[in-house]
Amino acid sequence: MRPQHVLSAEAAARVTGGRLEGCKEGSQTLTYLPGSIKAGRYFFDTGTAGSVTLIFQTILAPLAFAAAKSSITIKGGTHVPWSPPADYIEEIFLPALSLMGLNASFSTHSDGYYPGGGGAIEASINPISAPLAPLRMRERGNLLKVRILSTVSNLPVSIAERQLKSAASLLWACPATVEAQTREASSPGRGTSVFIVGEFENARAGFSALGAIGKRAEAVGIEAAQAFLKHLDRNAALDPHLADQILIYMAIAKGESFFTTSEITSHLLTNIQTIETFLPVKFMVSGLPGSEGTVAVEGAGLELRVSG
Repeated sequence: MRPQHVLSAEAAARVTGGRLEGCKEGSQTLTYLPGSIKAGRYFFDTGTAGSVTLIFQTILAPLAFAAAKSSITIKGGTHVPWSPPADYIEEIFLPALSLMGLNASFSTHSDGYYPGGGGAIEASINPISAPLAPLRMRERGNLLKVRILSTVSNLPVSIAERQLKSAASLLWACPATVEAQTREASSPGRGTSVFIVGEFENARAGFSALGAIGKRAEAVGIEAAQAFLKHLDRNAALDPHLADQILIYMAIAKGESFFTTSEITSHLLTNIQTIETFLPVKFMVSGLPGSEGTVAVEGAGLELRVSG
């Protein structure tokens, strides 16, 4: 377990009144005995650049089944490797969940980069009033708009401009309006990022890239743009990241959910195996790893009412 995994498990135990065994960095075995979900005001601090978005996603589903609204503040890394950036949660992940009936707000107060972290987000989670509706997303529709956001923190804005120029140079031929913006974000540390949103008629897709010491600004923009173009070149509705992040909500929704995705990833397949271990559902996946495909499941229709 890495530090963010430890804190995610501790956060899950805290919001459910649960008990943990083996929850420490480096551990390969974890025992979690949940209690009762409690709504409330929660604060978590990774103390490092541990991912705040992974912690948020860990406790989002449980707190959505609490009896009242919850407020959350998390400090740590908002834009760090191997986790969704804060922009993605706000622009892609939560809007998709709102289609299913889960409503939460999310805002970034300061960006946090590796290795220092120090960023902060605030979120609120409303309790669901009925079983989640199924997600049915087969066609994404026409591309309406592309937005590029190039961000720097405590670095020359010229770096953001170079990132933006390189990304835009690959996207100018997109069959839609391309909006480009640079931003200087508040942060206790230094870092850069590029975030690209594709707005389609029926879906949104998001792709990002992070700056790093020794990585040219142009490479950051190109990395994000190429990931978006790979998705655009295929005809699927969901990007690969949303495809694996939304699985648990499809599993607990009522009715048949399905989507097409531009890539069947190993992470998606692993998540499916994990979910099927704990819930009475069976996913159907068509498509080979690395290619576009379809995922479908008949949800369990969970509806939980607890005190707290």
